[in-house]
Amino acid sequence: MIPRLGLFALALCALPRPAAAQELERAPYLQLVTSDSATIVWKTWTETPGELRWGPSPDALDSSATSPASATQHALRIDGLEPDSRTYYAVYSGDILLAGGDQHFVRTAPVAGTRRPLRMWVLGDSGTGSLAQTRVRDALMEQVRGVPDLFLHLGDMAYGDGEEGQFTWNFYAPYADILRNTPVWPAIGNHEAHTSVSATESGPYYDGYVLPRGGEAGGLPSGTEAYYSFDWANAHFVVLDSADSPLGVDDAMLRWLTEDLSSTEQDWLIAFWHHPPYTKGSHDSDVEGQLIAMRENALPILEAGGVDLVLTGHSHIYERSYLLDGGYQTPSTADGILDAGDGHPDGDGEYSKAAGLTAHDGAVYIVAGHGGTAVEGQGGHPLMQTWEVANGSVLLDLEAGVLHARNIRQDGAITDEVVLRK
Repeated sequence: MIPRLGLFALALCALPRPAAAQELERAPYLQLVTSDSATIVWKTWTETPGELRWGPSPDALDSSATSPASATQHALRIDGLEPDSRTYYAVYSGDILLAGGDQHFVRTAPVAGTRRPLRMWVLGDSGTGSLAQTRVRDALMEQVRGVPDLFLHLGDMAYGDGEEGQFTWNFYAPYADILRNTPVWPAIGNHEAHTSVSATESGPYYDGYVLPRGGEAGGLPSGTEAYYSFDWANAHFVVLDSADSPLGVDDAMLRWLTEDLSSTEQDWLIAFWHHPPYTKGSHDSDVEGQLIAMRENALPILEAGGVDLVLTGHSHIYERSYLLDGGYQTPSTADGILDAGDGHPDGDGEYSKAAGLTAHDGAVYIVAGHGGTAVEGQGGHPLMQTWEVANGSVLLDLEAGVLHARNIRQDGAITDEVVLRK
């Protein structure tokens, strides 16, 4: 089957590329970055030997590793790195340089618990190959003017069916300049689940990513790449599979979630997955089964564990909640609002909660399903403080006991801000 290419992919195909670059189907991207290791993944159009070289500067790549045999996809791990340090790398086929230079680097995670500024790009429902997708990306990078620490993707990164070619052209190609030095941590979306199976960890989604099944990046081992956790600085991240794993309270994922949350002592807890517990966008959380299940089954566990922020996509809209706890009923009402202010530093003021992971002390919920696909819906969910039907993404900062989230519209305007202080 010939992959369906978006407009962005067609534009890429028309551009002249260096001879070495033409060997790459997917430029190098970072996976499973920890405080002392990182995995570099790249893909070539034809089977070829793969070599990874790395070192303290682009001109001093004095260590190397090679693939055991010729292949199209290469995933090589670097061990023994220093925490919170920068290492440069390049990838080769034999003596031919495929990619490298001063923008090809990995910055390792700080030691878990380290309190230092942390910046994240949050994106959902982006993988259309559309002009809107590239505008959202460019608006974010204009705001960042540098390299974010993390790239959190909320699913639906490869429309329409999560096929290999759709991943190549609608995810790896448009974000290549970000993925080469910013680790991406994904949650599987329903479109990826068209062709990938969580029970067997098979299909293009699982082929492309290298995720922590065994607690390699912190947190409790999940035994699967479908859902997992990781630590970065003083934050603990929980990534769930609302698309293709059983969602019952007695099923494996939510039993693991309960145990994982009880094992972390990080200052901040951020959870993300695809199907939102609260939305009135292109989807309705009062009538759709996976959305209801995540609200009724997962939220009580997360809020008992002290969750601070929940990020989801799926509904093609931007929505941001009040400070909430206990809004599990179906249909949703205004019950569950702890602070009815707007959470804006220049409005009613920031939200606040106790330090540490305090149970049922409130969380903010953001739906960011506006990353590139057509946006739609009316908004107006009773637990959402604000909403916007326009493409965009979210820039998230953690620093000195403050969580600061901003919605960046595709034209570069910041149309919502919320601050949560602990």
